[in-house]
Amino acid sequence: MNKPRLRSPRDRAWARFKSQKRAYYSLILFSILFVISLFAEFLSNDKPLLVSYQGEYYLPQFVVYPETTFGGLFETEADYADSFVKTAITSEGNWAIYPPNPYSFDTINFETTAPNPAPPSSINILGTDDRGRDIFARLLYGFRLSVLFAFALTSIGIVLGIIAGALQGYFGGRFDLVSQRLIEIWGSMPELYLLIIFSSIFEPSISLLLVLLSLFGWIGLSDYIRAEFLRGRNLDYVMAAKSLGVSNLAIMWRHLLPNAMTPVITFLPFSISGSILALTSLDFLGLGVPPSTPSLGELLNQGKENLQAWWIVLSTFSVLVGTLLLLIFIGEGLREAMDTRKNSS
Repeated sequence: MNKPRLRSPRDRAWARFKSQKRAYYSLILFSILFVISLFAEFLSNDKPLLVSYQGEYYLPQFVVYPETTFGGLFETEADYADSFVKTAITSEGNWAIYPPNPYSFDTINFETTAPNPAPPSSINILGTDDRGRDIFARLLYGFRLSVLFAFALTSIGIVLGIIAGALQGYFGGRFDLVSQRLIEIWGSMPELYLLIIFSSIFEPSISLLLVLLSLFGWIGLSDYIRAEFLRGRNLDYVMAAKSLGVSNLAIMWRHLLPNAMTPVITFLPFSISGSILALTSLDFLGLGVPPSTPSLGELLNQGKENLQAWWIVLSTFSVLVGTLLLLIFIGEGLREAMDTRKNSS
């Protein structure tokens, strides 16, 4: 009789996560939405996907073509939203394939008959903002920007938090005491005031915002890593490794860090949601990305300034709340999955 194969801790944790249906389907839905947003240029763009003009084929998504290529007068890049270029590439014998939503995040729709911000219509399914830009396109690009920014900020915070917490917890003693006091001083600095000061000195950008927020985003995680290393550094297998002459770096990397990853994995979705909310809040206050950049916070600010344009607030609020809810559900599922007292069935 064959003995049942013992599953690894990773397999049991994944089985416990899959048993949390709300978290499991939230992960699938969030992954699908994120992957779709990665191809935003092919889904929402004023540039055609493929153009056939006078027997030649062109790929405007990848190559910059001057207007003279399509019978125009200017050597500058062709404006495919211009009526002249549109007529030229769709005239008899020529054709063009446009994305499903023929607007990019910065495309201004001059063909709308309603004053901006215009309500939802057949040409702008979610309406336009106060400058005539398509809301759906800005939401799609803004969602991608927010998630990628959150991934980058969370990754930097995890690396810095693990390094700081591991060094404090492993070496302990005076090093831990001095480090904790320095971290407390650094964490007490007014983060918002620093952002206001640096925003007035430097030109706002994603990289500047990422650096400034990364200076403080690792502090909370380092406390959990420090506690795990303090608990594990005196265990028998760690003491045995030390007696065998294993280096401190190898002990921290091979023996202590894998057992200290539980809080990192558990708080990962919550860190991502916090990063998205931080970027949105700063953009809403005008301290985040440049105004031309697609941003959920900038759209919320437009909704505040144009209360009659209900479609701006409703669509942006739905995307933001839906994203945060999915991440919270995923975080709850990971917390249950990492709890070894739970059964995997």
